[in-house]
Amino acid sequence: MSFEWDAAIAFAMTLPGVTMGTGARGSISPQVRGQQIVSQGRAPGTYVLRATREEIEILKQTDPACFWQTPQYEGWPCVLVNAGAADPERMRILIERAWWDRASNNQRAERGGERP
Repeated sequence: MSFEWDAAIAFAMTLPGVTMGTGARGSISPQVRGQQIVSQGRAPGTYVLRATREEIEILKQTDPACFWQTPQYEGWPCVLVNAGAADPERMRILIERAWWDRASNNQRAERGGERP
């Protein structure tokens, strides 16, 4: 199983209102309404997923080979993803949730109106 950075970008770009934009470190990443959904990680084969703090704790506990945080991310609404260990179906759901939390009501309605 794997869900590499290119696959994460490709899926994110299918969601209403997503465009590529420049992030805080100058990297290009999928965004909705100016807010990043996922961004490229510093280490090869990783990326950063936006998620709720509750989701992050569950992800880290249920799949520590895929999801973790370094001290700089603890307390922030994002988790690191090991792309090589990422389940594609799960990642599409998580990326869509990150999008949902940042999308407008109109964009959500265009996607179906219910949080994934």
